[in-house]
Amino acid sequence: MAYQTINGVRVWGNPDEGALTQAKMCAETGSVVQTLLMADHHKGYSQPIGGVVVYDGQISPSGVGYDIACGNKAVRTELLADDVRPRLSTIMDDIARQISFGVGRVNNEKVDHDLFDDPDWAVYQNIGKQEHDKLKALARDQLGTVGSGNHFVDLFEEQETGRLWVANHFGSRGFGHKTASGFLNLAAGRDFLANAPGEKMDQPPTLLDLDSEVGDMYYRAMKLAGRYAYAGRDYVMDKVLAILGTDADLEVHNHHNYAWKETHNGHETVVVRKGATPSAPGQTGFIGGSMGDISVIVRGKDSKENEDAFYSTVHGAGRIMSRTQAAGRMNWKTRKRSGGQITPRQMHEAVREFGVELRGAGTDESPFVYRKLQEVLDAHAETIDVLHVLKPIGVCMAGADEFDPYKD
Repeated sequence: MAYQTINGVRVWGNPDEGALTQAKMCAETGSVVQTLLMADHHKGYSQPIGGVVVYDGQISPSGVGYDIACGNKAVRTELLADDVRPRLSTIMDDIARQISFGVGRVNNEKVDHDLFDDPDWAVYQNIGKQEHDKLKALARDQLGTVGSGNHFVDLFEEQETGRLWVANHFGSRGFGHKTASGFLNLAAGRDFLANAPGEKMDQPPTLLDLDSEVGDMYYRAMKLAGRYAYAGRDYVMDKVLAILGTDADLEVHNHHNYAWKETHNGHETVVVRKGATPSAPGQTGFIGGSMGDISVIVRGKDSKENEDAFYSTVHGAGRIMSRTQAAGRMNWKTRKRSGGQITPRQMHEAVREFGVELRGAGTDESPFVYRKLQEVLDAHAETIDVLHVLKPIGVCMAGADEFDPYKD
């Protein structure tokens, strides 16, 4: 087996002590079946990123995290990468202009979607009219916006065939964030719309019994946020395909911050994956590297080790340098940073050498802050097959000085 068990935690890759301490705390809190760390793990809020916790009858709003249903959609287009290279700069300009990136941004055009007639909006009505109206309005405004941090819209060349792929990465935006903070508030006996509870990285997970009223409400709200994230990623993908003037002939779409009801070893469980991709036998997923590295399309193996992993794998390469270490601290009054280890010049030179047309992004997303993706893929070689290797040729993200509240 490629994993090791440390204090009951199944660990793939090289153990990070901070993340392992968090995972052990998760393992000791609540009705836990198994706790696991994928090879891209690092510290997160309460539950490590790259961490998987399997519960019996419980769900964890802090485990799913603030960016509910963050995930990826990737599609293979009918074009070759060589078809777009002569106009790649213009295409990336169009993506940056037509799609909204950044915290708090709203879509330039209102998107009507049957999601807004979903019966699970009743969860928010039960909490209160003000809560329902505020979150639904926010969801309407932000559907189809990408956000900041490590969220992106990228173009790729498939190494085997030269085909052009498009991928995006983001979740349920402000609607998901306020849903997460609202249920964490309810669990702490506070008003739903109060400021988010104090975020101590190493605090124990917040747990709700699924058969309780608030647990059932959270589960329904989380699923609604999941459908919202899917709708947003679909919308953005359609916009990019329209810019390219092409269609897709293959798509891969999955969350990696979410909780799923799954049967393992004959028992129904709740699998909370934070920064971990589902990898059931035959299931496909997109795993992104940095803007100076490959990304891949993978498929879960029907193997004993994949079963031992509770059908989970990595969601990316995994950070080896924090945002503050990379970019320095931001003084929001002067809008200046200080103390960063990576300069913009270093980042742009590295990205240019890799052949990427870049729009936006700060040094906290530069290639230097991530592991090499192949390292973490190798650690999971017995659980997933790599189907397609993708090299980025165009990357679009929020600007360098966008605040990122989502901790991933």
